[in-house]
Amino acid sequence: MLTTFGVVSITGVAGIAAQLNNFKGEDVFDRIVAKAGTGGWCALTIGDLMGKIAEELEGIPYVGDTLELTSDREICSVNLKGLDCVTFVETTLAFARMLKKGGRTPADLVSEVSFIRYRGGVAGDFSTRLHYTSDWFVDNENKHVLKLLSQLPGAESFTQKVGFMTSHPDKYRQLVAHPELIPKIKSLEIEINRRSIKFIPMDKIAAIEPLLKTGDIVGVCTNQRGLDIAHTGLVFRDQGIAHFMDASSMKSSMKVTIEHGPISRALNWSSNLTGAIFARPLAP
Repeated sequence: MLTTFGVVSITGVAGIAAQLNNFKGEDVFDRIVAKAGTGGWCALTIGDLMGKIAEELEGIPYVGDTLELTSDREICSVNLKGLDCVTFVETTLAFARMLKKGGRTPADLVSEVSFIRYRGGVAGDFSTRLHYTSDWFVDNENKHVLKLLSQLPGAESFTQKVGFMTSHPDKYRQLVAHPELIPKIKSLEIEINRRSIKFIPMDKIAAIEPLLKTGDIVGVCTNQRGLDIAHTGLVFRDQGIAHFMDASSMKSSMKVTIEHGPISRALNWSSNLTGAIFARPLAP
């Protein structure tokens, strides 16, 4: 999904952001850390660890625009009280990486989120955030955070082109404040459009469900002009069924939800959806 996400270190970003109330939900954080400790979760694979964390986040309200703390400055934030589809995936993945590395503080989680959220793992201005999810996938594969599942049966080239941000800069407060960033983002869009990555067409997802694991990351592809991914979530296996787990913006839900039925059925809510990109998390 297209998120509405001067160069400083990750530690520096965390320090600046702390002054702007960049972390919310310490009670949720403490609960998960305590359960991970008593339950021995760190011995699990990173995918299964993500599943445990995601279950703890189930029911958290869907809230959009939690990353936009200011109108003119990029600040890395974590909000465990309100999640959208992208921050749900980022937070779950970052939390698992933090626990695997022995981190146990909110600052540790912010650092892991920052590494995942920004190009090359370095936070800077608004253009350094990985706004397009296909770019997010590729950058995090390059950082060895995940592995794209490009060899799944039925995989085809994903040819959808991006360009929404530079076509609609008025929709982004930081681009309104800093129009000099628009050419930089345009050059990034050109780079993204030159890449070749794989996706699974919608009518072939059912066939690959047995190959999916808990914690696998899902980017739901769209044919809407200028966009690549319409929604994100995780695979959650339960009693042999590969479910889709997401921060749902559906009016009937508006919270982190394990969707009913297999993932192939859960992803068929719009004719604009064309398939999905899948990736597997890697242990740090």
